[in-house]
Amino acid sequence: MIPFSDEELLEPVKTVIDKVRPSLALDGGDIDFITVKNSKVYVQLKGACIGCASSGSTLKYGVERQLRMDIHPELCVVNVPVGMENDIDNL
Repeated sequence: MIPFSDEELLEPVKTVIDKVRPSLALDGGDIDFITVKNSKVYVQLKGACIGCASSGSTLKYGVERQLRMDIHPELCVVNVPVGMENDIDNL
């Protein structure tokens, strides 16, 4: 169990997202932080990351790995498809 509330996670998660953003930009991609809900970090891949075959690996071994190292080992990341930003409860 993660010992932080979703609200307590917001700023540290934003910091980690900003930390990994330059790596994505090298390949023409980007990432937007949407929210934290039930200890899941919701993000949206942008640019060249949309539809990229490596986007799943980028989330798992790039973004999620960094979140787990810097904040807590039980955090997970969920990519929100374009147009689904207001419907994360159904993802």
